[in-house]
Amino acid sequence: MKRIEKRKITNLIALSASILCAALGLALLFLILYHVLVKGLESFSLGLFTQDPAPPNRAEAGGLRSAFLGQGLLTTAAVLAGVPLGVLGGTFLAEYGRDSKFCRLLSQLCDMAVSIPSIVIGTFVYAMLVKPFGGFNGWAGATALAIIILPVVIRTTEEMMTMIPWTLREAAFALGAPYHKVITSVVWRASINGIFTGILLAIARVAGETAPLLFTSFNSSFFRFNLSGSVPSLTVSIYQYAASPYESWISLAWAAAFMVTIMVLFLNILGRVLIKLRTRG
Repeated sequence: MKRIEKRKITNLIALSASILCAALGLALLFLILYHVLVKGLESFSLGLFTQDPAPPNRAEAGGLRSAFLGQGLLTTAAVLAGVPLGVLGGTFLAEYGRDSKFCRLLSQLCDMAVSIPSIVIGTFVYAMLVKPFGGFNGWAGATALAIIILPVVIRTTEEMMTMIPWTLREAAFALGAPYHKVITSVVWRASINGIFTGILLAIARVAGETAPLLFTSFNSSFFRFNLSGSVPSLTVSIYQYAASPYESWISLAWAAAFMVTIMVLFLNILGRVLIKLRTRG
């Protein structure tokens, strides 16, 4: 009886500590979100999307139209480069390299790459694609973001495909399906929800990255579709405006931070809705 009572007390202490830590984490999260929403809504206006930044000596702050367009361009380029490579890399590790020591090593390296600080990736890309070419450019920024996306998508894809029972593949083989058809028509379809969730997590992560863009695409007040020069980005604009001494620019930074939060939230909600619709279908 004493042993049972001791186990109950230990369980109660552990449960109470877990609930307390979870409540503390949620409270801090909601506090941050509340502060961003209140400050952002105070500074929010339609001009944020329709105007370019104003000079610092003016009362009005202008807008961040060029930063929104540049952020969208850089993120789109990074997703188009990183997601297909990540899905194909994860597929190779899960299907063709499951018994290979070399592939297991690659998988562990991807785990390590997920935790690499983004500023390290930014300095690496700076040394490879910025310094040799004599200036900041959008291609380097998109490459840095794609490198951040790549290991996340690889590991998610590998884990989701590994969880699919081998008996499903054997059933497809028994019907005469070649291996590539088994992967695309059976394994991918069975694991698409988890893969898609990993892609969304990767996109949400790069949507808020600032450090790698400071070393690669830097920033600009004007937008252009040519990635061979400096490209404006929302996250770098937030960093620069928040550190400025001008109240108008600080207000603009709060409004931009609010929009980044809303966009990431919308992206997650959209992904959940698409997954539910596909599951029902």
